[in-house]
Amino acid sequence: MPEILNRAARREHGGSPLGSVFFGVLSLVMVLAGAGLIASFFMAGGLSSAASGAGGAGGFNVPTLEEENQSAGGPQDRTLVLDVPQMSRIDEAEVPSASGTDTEALDSNKAVHLRGTGFPWEEGANVYIAGHRLGYPGSESFLAFYDLTNLENGDEVYLTDSNGTRYTYRVFRELTVSPTDLSVTEPVEGKSVLTLQTCTLPDYSQRLVVQAELVNTEEDFA
Repeated sequence: MPEILNRAARREHGGSPLGSVFFGVLSLVMVLAGAGLIASFFMAGGLSSAASGAGGAGGFNVPTLEEENQSAGGPQDRTLVLDVPQMSRIDEAEVPSASGTDTEALDSNKAVHLRGTGFPWEEGANVYIAGHRLGYPGSESFLAFYDLTNLENGDEVYLTDSNGTRYTYRVFRELTVSPTDLSVTEPVEGKSVLTLQTCTLPDYSQRLVVQAELVNTEEDFA
């Protein structure tokens, strides 16, 4: 992305050093702003602070759940693998489960499963996964969820657990919600769902959420 902006700067300013410096600084600011915002998602002190909009850039936080989901059954290793054919960076992306304050996990992975939400082997679960829109250059997080908007109703998204069971989800809605809307973390009546979340552009003031319904489970896929 910075290189694209720099090339645009050279065209606009006839290759002048001043123009190149300006657009180089602008691109860096954009990357750092997005990275700081996503990190702030996981800095909230629990549901109470998330609900009040406290903490984080612009008060925009992903909900931090205070209790870990005590999932019965399923594999001992809770790491998931996420595949989204419509997203260029999400191909067999490892997704660890992390608490709402673990910014290091989000900064060093393409996506993180929010601890306290469901797992795919649980009936009626809402598996909540968040990723950076811009992220850190040179890291797994860089531009990971940048093209989440490519997803449309009917597109399929895949999760695989550490036992090799593959879960196929079909997108049924996209929505933009405010930082105080906690409903996106809750179960959806009559469905087992996967929720993918990142921030909106250009001002990062809202949450961009895509939800998909479980339509097939295939054991021993891996």
